[in-house]
Amino acid sequence: MSLGFSSLQRDNSRSNNAQFAALLHTISPGFLAIVVLLLAWEVGSQTGVINPHFFPSMSATFLELARLMQTGDFWKALFDTLRGWAAGLAIAAALAIPLGIVLGWSEVLYRAFRIPIEFMRPIPSVSLVPVALLIFGVGIESKTFLAAFAAFWPLLVQTIYGVKDTNPVALDTARCFGLSSLQRMIHVMLPSALPYIVTGIRISSSVSLILAVTAEVVIGAPGLGREINVARSSGDTTGMYAFIIAIGLTGWLLNTLTIWFERRALHWHASQRRGEA
Repeated sequence: MSLGFSSLQRDNSRSNNAQFAALLHTISPGFLAIVVLLLAWEVGSQTGVINPHFFPSMSATFLELARLMQTGDFWKALFDTLRGWAAGLAIAAALAIPLGIVLGWSEVLYRAFRIPIEFMRPIPSVSLVPVALLIFGVGIESKTFLAAFAAFWPLLVQTIYGVKDTNPVALDTARCFGLSSLQRMIHVMLPSALPYIVTGIRISSSVSLILAVTAEVVIGAPGLGREINVARSSGDTTGMYAFIIAIGLTGWLLNTLTIWFERRALHWHASQRRGEA
């Protein structure tokens, strides 16, 4: 009887160990890294390794963030930031995707505009802050202009490369079947370029958010970036870091949404099928 009970205990122990190993396998290494960094932040602040005056503890920062999230001013600032991000990304997409398709389709136009594109693309968007202030002032227009300018170039380049990467055999086949230029663009080129375009949207989304927050910090446009400056100037370092954490969480959420959109839009593509496998 005791032998049977011992065997049952061993089987239960193996089962528990297997379940624990499966749980560890499902936990993302990125999640574990975040937990380790947060614990190191808390321990460093509590032990005095990090000066709490300039870098408050993790617990105090997240408690302050939770308090801020109960106020209407926080959500208004978040809305202002997201409004600038969305407007900049939408303008960039509306301009970059059609222009990229045309430039990728026409070799003559691509050669004509290649030098201006290569000249304009490396210009840091922050250097255009005086131009934005001069033309649009300190409102949302300046923030939208800077976000759109920065988001425009990655999406334009991705669209051009996507169109140019279209299989020439597929184009010749479509031409042999009598498809017009417009039909070849819709049925052959756009599906081929779509993975590039969606990737460009994901990259431009992050860039648009970065420039929206930068405009809020530098120009003083309404949003989370301006709240960081207000907290810093008033000596509220805990609130300043709470707003920084809020911006980081917002960027992470937006990136997660764009990845979800990419998977939905490209569910037919081989790369997504490999990912699911």
